Amino acid sequence: MRKADFYIRREHLKVQCTLCPHNCRLAEGEFGLCGVRQNKGGILYSHVYERAIATHVDPVEKKPLFHVFPGSKSFSIATVGCNFKCTFCQNHEISQMPRSGRIEGQYLPVAEVIDMAEKYDCKTIACTYTEPTIYFEYAYDIARQASERNIRTVFVSNGFINPKPIRKIAPYLAAANIDLKGWDDTFYRTVCGGELKSVLNALKLMKQLGIFLEVTTLVVTGYVDKESILRDIAKFIANELGVETPWHISRFYPSYKYAQQQPTAVGIIQRAREIGFEEGLRYVYSGNVKGDDGESTFCYSCGEKLISRYGYLIEANKIINSKCPSCGAVIDGIGL
Repeated sequence: MRKADFYIRREHLKVQCTLCPHNCRLAEGEFGLCGVRQNKGGILYSHVYERAIATHVDPVEKKPLFHVFPGSKSFSIATVGCNFKCTFCQNHEISQMPRSGRIEGQYLPVAEVIDMAEKYDCKTIACTYTEPTIYFEYAYDIARQASERNIRTVFVSNGFINPKPIRKIAPYLAAANIDLKGWDDTFYRTVCGGELKSVLNALKLMKQLGIFLEVTTLVVTGYVDKESILRDIAKFIANELGVETPWHISRFYPSYKYAQQQPTAVGIIQRAREIGFEEGLRYVYSGNVKGDDGESTFCYSCGEKLISRYGYLIEANKIINSKCPSCGAVIDGIGL
């Protein structure tokens, strides 16, 4: 265990966690909704500091981050736990594990994470798979120390995090892919276990602080597969985050408590991509539709195909010094 950051001590040995917008009030011995932060004797502790449940070397495109060192490797790490309870979660075996009373993982010190990233020639360390917010102390120490060795840290996150933690990690967080899961607060509260407004505020703050953003929307059948919802999301990204923000529209496949639901129709994914362009976004991608033209990066100015992708494989990259070779337009991102 490690003493947690971001909490307030209350009367009678109670504490209030202030890491995420749940702001859990915990009596002695109680865990937060994330299942990994516990009040012991009026002090909040993290049970997942330096306790990894998963480590992999992934293509950075798998995050998905298409505009952060394209074609590079990302050392990916996670602990158990999440501050959401999405009923369609694709990593529910580890994200929801603490809710059954199990906090598993192997001891993996911060320094060893960075050593492994360096050993495997990874440009980035990705805090991913579950929710990096709930292992904030671990992620922060990784990000700060990795920056000293010229390795960038990225988040793949639901964006349900309070402003103070965002401000603390921002100097060491190069990029984030944030799940914008829908545009209906009832959906967020009942299906995901969070709320929309806090996610939107976190996105805007990250943008203001200079964190490079990419946004992913999983088009869950029956909930997010409506044109009006997809258009509202596209408008928010364009107007509040900037037209340079890549939007990944990902095809849903049945999972967890939605195992009987139908996959998203490919036509809906393709139409959502059109909507993104109609709202002025420069880069809109089709996710989980292998072989679709929407996997590739095109110049927003002249239409030239700049990065050809098939799944996570880059077949060709024509970008030179972050510019389109045909018209000279600057292509947004890091390490292009």
